Amino acid sequence: MRLLKVATCSLKQWAMDFDCNMKNIKESISRAKEVGAAIRFGPELEITGCGCEDHFLELDTITHAWECLNELLVGDWTDGILCSFGMPVMKGSERYNCQVLCMNRKIVMIRPKMWLANDGHYRELRWFTTWKQKDHFDDFVLPTHLSRALSQTTVPFGYRYIQFLDTAIAGEVCEELFSPIAPHTELALNGVEVFMNCSGSHHELGKVDDRLGAIIGATRNRGGVYMYSNQQGCDGGRLYYDGCSCIVVNGDVVAQCSQFSLKDAELVVAQVDLDAVASLRGSISSFQEQASCKPKVLSVSLPYKLCQSFNLRMPLSTPLKTEYHCPEEEIGLGASCWLWDYLRRSGASGFLLPLSGGADSSSVAAIVGFMCQTVVKGL
Repeated sequence: MRLLKVATCSLKQWAMDFDCNMKNIKESISRAKEVGAAIRFGPELEITGCGCEDHFLELDTITHAWECLNELLVGDWTDGILCSFGMPVMKGSERYNCQVLCMNRKIVMIRPKMWLANDGHYRELRWFTTWKQKDHFDDFVLPTHLSRALSQTTVPFGYRYIQFLDTAIAGEVCEELFSPIAPHTELALNGVEVFMNCSGSHHELGKVDDRLGAIIGATRNRGGVYMYSNQQGCDGGRLYYDGCSCIVVNGDVVAQCSQFSLKDAELVVAQVDLDAVASLRGSISSFQEQASCKPKVLSVSLPYKLCQSFNLRMPLSTPLKTEYHCPEEEIGLGASCWLWDYLRRSGASGFLLPLSGGADSSSVAAIVGFMCQTVVKGL
């Protein structure tokens, strides 16, 4: 057996509030270390927050993100654990939405997002560009202060996976999961067993079902451990990010965060057997045939072992029965959690409700009442 303990989290980040965001990130790392996880995985753009909008165009935003990453790396936060941090990165004159993969006080690689969300509520192409050089890999020159602190000058930048001594791990960023030709397809054929998707996905009625369906489908016929991390709560804008971070193994959900929560940091952990992934892939003839003529994806080698051998005291995570909120619950919980986040972060003492008695004001009053009940229940 190749036992691997992994942790993914939902964080209540706030746009441009670096102190708050760092507090939540550190709490999630501490909790992941306490349970002995080999991987800690966080949501998209977790250092800055997803809703920075045109602040992403300011160089100060990126500078502060590097300062936060430097703080995480010079301390012992990444000692003995692989951590993925979401942040914006400038490379030359281009700005990318990236996963920065770190371990043992070093940056292992930077994975830029290849397909951006630019419909509905999203306008990512206004702030970022896509990484179009899929078959090309660059060396990224680190900022001077970070280079001195880490004794590391350059970092691999581009689309690759990390090859450990006992498994292979790769990133997939939010929208890429839903693209027509998703990266996890060819990565699985290249032997990647653990996929990490950092996301900033907002709440819509029934969206969780679609999201979980895509993740389950990604691993059911290809095998694999899929770690999904999503932001949660209101981050200062009009959207509510609905969490539901999860871990899926070979098409089965084995761990899942809540969809609506008042917690600033919520973490779920799973103990998985990577031999089960290899066994499933070995039993599918078409997978074997396609893997034998796959398009090759290059890797970054890291001479560490993440897995442990058979241990009776470490039971495997078992499939969960996924539960969904009914539409009425989603409307009440989503709106009330958004109101509570906005109220507590704005410093206001309450809401003023001008009630006319019509449907609109009555609905608002009901949602505020629901918010109060949710907060009291949380306490």
